[in-house]
Amino acid sequence: MDLYQLEYFLEAARQRNFTRAAARLHLAQAALSEQIRKLEAELGAPLFHRGRRESTLTAAGETLSIHAEALLEQAAATKRAVHDITGLRGGRLHIGTIPSVSACLLPHAITSFRKLHPGVELALFEGTSEAVAQWVESGRVEFGIVQQPTTGDSFDALPLFTEPFVALVPRSHPVARQSSITLGKLSDTPFVLYKGRARDTALGACRAAGFEPRIACESSELETIRSLVAAGLGVAILPQLATRQKSPGCAAVRLRGTPVEREVALLSRAGHAPSPAGAAFRTLLTAAL
Repeated sequence: MDLYQLEYFLEAARQRNFTRAAARLHLAQAALSEQIRKLEAELGAPLFHRGRRESTLTAAGETLSIHAEALLEQAAATKRAVHDITGLRGGRLHIGTIPSVSACLLPHAITSFRKLHPGVELALFEGTSEAVAQWVESGRVEFGIVQQPTTGDSFDALPLFTEPFVALVPRSHPVARQSSITLGKLSDTPFVLYKGRARDTALGACRAAGFEPRIACESSELETIRSLVAAGLGVAILPQLATRQKSPGCAAVRLRGTPVEREVALLSRAGHAPSPAGAAFRTLLTAAL
């Protein structure tokens, strides 16, 4: 059965007369009668007691009337919900990101998005690049902001920016007052490693500089890394974004020589068009960058 047939049936039930119902529906009476007959044939039961002046519902018609009202209300609610999503008046958007980006770059984009689309629920999830990529692949989040590279053909990747790594050192360290250093200058100092792909980048850079770093500690929390460096436990090689926030007791020093850097990209599932909310957020994010 079609929704329009249910609408015709309910109007005929309200008017108790096919002629009046057809007039209200702007239909020929024959067309209305034909649709009611098709509905009765599909359900296998008469829906009306047809009289010369009035048609009243049968027991089957009374039952259909109750369910038809509910079905049409549900269809209308569904249509409104879809219109809310396409019009960015409702729905939800889930974003996954690595912590350095969420802390330093996303607040402005999120604030702008909420001002423009307050009816859309936006949820942010933080994790390593590997975890964020898995969330995108599973559909837990629509977009993921990660450090490249990402393996496999499951993703579409939009490059966002490339940034250098810097050395975060205690202010008491001999290199803290220098504007730039070679990584080899830190070969005798213990290292505090930031977990995730940043850790792999830092280790690879140290090995390329000709030494194996002595690891004093590892953490996935930026604030913990900063505190440990400030306390003199060691030095950290971090993305420049992660050192934007000034940390008492620490100094960020540029690295000379072979560039140590990372590319940050926005991941989505390959072949999946973004939702209206996702497309709006992506536009705001790229504009902010």
